Amino acid sequence: MADSKRYSTLVNNTILFAISNFGSKILSLIIQPYLSYALDSPDVMGVTSLMQSVANLLIPVVSLGVSYAVIRFGLDKSVDKSSVFMNGLATICVGFALMVLCWPLVRLIPNAGDYLVLIYLCVLMSCLRTLCTQFIRARMLNRLVAVDGVLTSATLLGFYVLFLNVLHLGANGYLLAMLCSDACSAIFVFVAGHCSTYFNFKKFNQSLWKEMLRYCIPMIPASISFWVINASDLFFVQGMCDGVGGHSSSWWVGLLKSGYYLPQIITIVGQIFYEAWQLSAVTEESERQEFFSRVFRVYASVMFCCAAGVIWLCQPMMHIFREDYFLGWQFVPFLTLASLCTCLNNFLNSVYVVYKRSTSSLYTMLAGAVVNLILNFFFIQWLGPWGVTLASFLSLLLVFLLRAYSTRGLLVIDFHPGWMLLNLSLILVEIVILFTLENWVLPVTLLTALVCALNFREVFTMLQKLLGMAKKKK
Repeated sequence: MADSKRYSTLVNNTILFAISNFGSKILSLIIQPYLSYALDSPDVMGVTSLMQSVANLLIPVVSLGVSYAVIRFGLDKSVDKSSVFMNGLATICVGFALMVLCWPLVRLIPNAGDYLVLIYLCVLMSCLRTLCTQFIRARMLNRLVAVDGVLTSATLLGFYVLFLNVLHLGANGYLLAMLCSDACSAIFVFVAGHCSTYFNFKKFNQSLWKEMLRYCIPMIPASISFWVINASDLFFVQGMCDGVGGHSSSWWVGLLKSGYYLPQIITIVGQIFYEAWQLSAVTEESERQEFFSRVFRVYASVMFCCAAGVIWLCQPMMHIFREDYFLGWQFVPFLTLASLCTCLNNFLNSVYVVYKRSTSSLYTMLAGAVVNLILNFFFIQWLGPWGVTLASFLSLLLVFLLRAYSTRGLLVIDFHPGWMLLNLSLILVEIVILFTLENWVLPVTLLTALVCALNFREVFTMLQKLLGMAKKKK
């Protein structure tokens, strides 16, 4: 009975996050094609993408990765939640003050000098928003998290229209939209989540703060390493691809950014599940080994089916972008595999979260980052701009292999390696056919169907549970 309840809880939370996040995820899928029309050219898209990447690099440095500690320690029933919130706020204030002092160094980041004030404000608002949302998630206010997701996406789209279409502010408008959307979200969550009741300077707990910092500080280089594997691709293309095919490096960066659109579908599916899974992974304490193994098999099956489907659709779906972005489909296949590996890596990271082994997360991600930097340099020379996507996939695959090995010292998960290798091989064949055959539709369709058939039992079992839970809700 207890075993059935734990799966029901996981399925129930997954349904809740899927339904309640539906609006925000649909809006997020609309935004990227919209930007291809709202911004003047792929060159402008490239500049805005680089600036967003700079902000994403600075966020974990400013926050000292405290959002990870807020949700982990906030879930502990024995820890005072006011102390968790105030410790998190104090961390962000200290981190932002240090970043202000480092202003001359931050200006040295390529292309950042002209947008530095906006980047700083974007980083601060993002950190405050993440603090509030992670805090209410730790308090199990999942419906409020979902409502905030919808409102944030809606306000972001609205600010994009205002600053890009009405005021025509270009890259500045892009950053202003993110800044204003995050600010609105932080205020909304702080008020609606009654965070003010936990705002008490006297609740700052120095001993707990030290414990939280010991947990989250290793997450900073881990987050930076994750940034290196994902976002550094843009900077490598910016620095090495000027003149390729008669286009500027910013043009190629904009095209690469459009290539992230379809793999975002996999990321969304993985994120919805991970939000529910993180709660179950920490709170379910009995028979964890079997629980993790069974859930991983179903989760990986869904991810493989999604990956095969996204690659199958990558050319037709690029038609929703403006015409000069169509070539971006060539970035999609290996970015899709990179997204697949990211989702599986997040699952294994939950083992580190459960046992508070954040240093293991650091070592594995750092290894992937170093390999990514090396492969980016050589693959761009060999394959051109498209080489960065293959480098990202191989780097994240390395992270998965390292985590699959290292977690065995904490929790033995049955990965079914033969089954995973077969799925990956079929998808790689699908990619090869897509790039080499002009008449690719039939063989790629058959391979996609084969991947789905191979994983049908696990996916069908999950669908049965989802439908069963939905009927009970009615």
